[in-house]
Amino acid sequence: MILHVEIAATDLDRAMAFYAEVFGVSFAEPIDLHESRMAYADLGAEGASWALCQGEVYVPTRNGAILYFAVDDLDAVLSHAETLGSEVLFPKTALADGSHVAEIGDSEGNRIALQTRS
Repeated sequence: MILHVEIAATDLDRAMAFYAEVFGVSFAEPIDLHESRMAYADLGAEGASWALCQGEVYVPTRNGAILYFAVDDLDAVLSHAETLGSEVLFPKTALADGSHVAEIGDSEGNRIALQTRS
């Protein structure tokens, strides 16, 4: 029952450009909230809301919770992310349900996962 996710960024504009390019998502104009700068993703009604966040408490990491982004074409997204400087941290792997998963580093140093729908 995830309602909202905040992804840490050290450079909000760079992170917005990365996520817009890799996932085709747009963002609302960044706002200042709780001594942080945040850009909310515009996803309509699909899934939990999420935002990219820059501030003292937001520290990008490759350790800890991993967010999974649903993608239609994993190979295309991996290739595109790599052209933007992403490192593949976990290669494309088949899962028992027929879907595939991989993990990459985002522009800020976070580990994120990509998974096809089964």
